[in-house]
Amino acid sequence: MTIRVLSIASEAVPLVKTGGLADVVGALAGAVAPHDVAMTTLLPGYPAVLAALGKAKQVHAWPSLLGEPARLVAGRIGGHALLVVDAPGLFRRDGGPYVDGNGRDWADNGLRFAAFSRAAADVASGAVRGARFDIAHAHDWQAALCAAYLRFAPAGDAPPSVVTIHNMAFQGHFPRALFDRLDLPPEAWSINGVEYHGGVGFLKAGLESAWAITTVSPTYAREIRHSEFGMGLDGLIRARAGQVHGIVNGIDTHEWDPATDPQLAAPFTVRTLARRATNRARVEAEFGIEAGTGPLFVVISRLTWQKGMDVLLQTIDHLIGCGARLAVLGSGDKALEAGFVAATARHPGRVGVRIGYDEGLSHRMQGGGDAILVPSRFEPCGLTQLYGLAYGCVPVVARTGGLVDTVVDANLAAIAAGAATGVQFNTVTPDALAEAIERTVLLHRQPAVWQAIQRAGMKSDFSWGRSGKAYADLYQQLLEAR
Repeated sequence: MTIRVLSIASEAVPLVKTGGLADVVGALAGAVAPHDVAMTTLLPGYPAVLAALGKAKQVHAWPSLLGEPARLVAGRIGGHALLVVDAPGLFRRDGGPYVDGNGRDWADNGLRFAAFSRAAADVASGAVRGARFDIAHAHDWQAALCAAYLRFAPAGDAPPSVVTIHNMAFQGHFPRALFDRLDLPPEAWSINGVEYHGGVGFLKAGLESAWAITTVSPTYAREIRHSEFGMGLDGLIRARAGQVHGIVNGIDTHEWDPATDPQLAAPFTVRTLARRATNRARVEAEFGIEAGTGPLFVVISRLTWQKGMDVLLQTIDHLIGCGARLAVLGSGDKALEAGFVAATARHPGRVGVRIGYDEGLSHRMQGGGDAILVPSRFEPCGLTQLYGLAYGCVPVVARTGGLVDTVVDANLAAIAAGAATGVQFNTVTPDALAEAIERTVLLHRQPAVWQAIQRAGMKSDFSWGRSGKAYADLYQQLLEAR
C-alpha cells in the first residue's frame, strides 16, 4: 500500500532556501519514493514560489484563514507533487521568508506561520476534496503548530503527525495575545498544549502534540535530552523519549557529484583526485589567495556563535602560522563578519573572505579546498561536512550532533583500518581547534595517508538511501499504531 504523506515546511529547494532545512525538504520526497511513499510538499506562497509555479491550478480556497483570504494551488517540485498556500496578505511581500529587507523579523511571523499551519492541518485532515493523506510531517517551528491543530481542532479525520526538529535553537515563541487569533479551543491553552512560558510556543506545541518526533541525527536525538542542547525543552524530550527518533540527513547525490558538477573547473572521481589541484587553483584565484604547499582550509557557514565562528576568529593567526591558508564564505553576525574581513588585511594572500552566499562558489570550494572547518558548538546534522566527504574536502569537525555520526576521526586505528574520513575535536575552544588544525596539517604532509582519508570519505554512503527507508519505516509504524 502506498503511504501518502503531506510534508509541511517553510522552505524547500529549488524554490526557496535560507539554510539546510530547504535542502532536506527538497530531497525528502525523492528519498522516500522508492519505499512506496508518495509525498506532497506544502509551502507558503512567497513571490518566488508563485513565480516558479506560473499559472497554477487552484484546488481550494479559504474565505478567511485566521482572518486572511487564501487559496491553495497545485504544482510540481522536483518531479513530485507540490501544494502552495497563497495568502497574499501574509506571504506576498518583498524580503525573505522570515525577515524584511533590513534583516528584521516580520512583526507578524506568529500569525503568518500559524495560518500556514492551520492550512496544513486542513489539507492533512481531508478538508480539500480529492486530497487525502495518511501522515502529516511538519518541519521546524514554522510548521510545528500543524500537529497541535490536528490534535485540538482537526478539520476532519486527523492523520498521525510527525514533527522534525532541524534545529532546537529556533522555537517560535510569541506573546499570549496571539492565542486569541489561532482558532484553537480553550483547552489548547495549557502546559500540555501550546502555552509556553506565558506565551505561545510553536515548536513546543508541536512536540507535545505529534505522534512521533524526529531529529536529523541519532546523536542530536540524545543530546537534546540534556539542558546544554535542549534549549529549555529537554524535559519535554525526556518525557517523550519513546517517541523520539534520530534519522541522519542525506544529500542530493545528483546535485552534489564531483564527477559531473558543472561548477568545477575540473570534475573528478575517487580515481582522479589529482584533478582537484586545478579546482584549488581556481578557488585561490577567486579569493586572492597565494598558492602554497600547506592545506587550503575552507569555511562555508553562517557566521554565528552556534557555528563556532568566534573561536575560529581567535585561531586564524595560528592556522596561518602552521603554513595553512583560509577561504571563508558566509554571512551572519556583523562583528564576526568584520573580524574575518580584518583577518584578510592582517594576512594578505593567506586569508580570503566573501561575505554573503553563492551556491556555485560553495561547490567550487568543496571541490578545491583541502579541508572544511566545521567547529560548531552544536550541529543537529550538518550538510557541509557531507558535501565535503563527497568532494574529497576533508571535514574538521567538533564532536557534536550529526558531525559525530557522519565523520570518522583520523586516529591511528582508523587510519590503519582505512576507515578515517576526517578530524574530530572535543571542546569548541581556541586551543582544541588549534590542535585539530595542527593534526590536519600533519596529515596533509603525508600524501598517501591524506589521499586515503579523502577516498574513504568519497566512498562513504552519504546518500538518502538508508534515511529514506528509515522515514518510510516510521510512517508505516505510525499507521500500524493507529
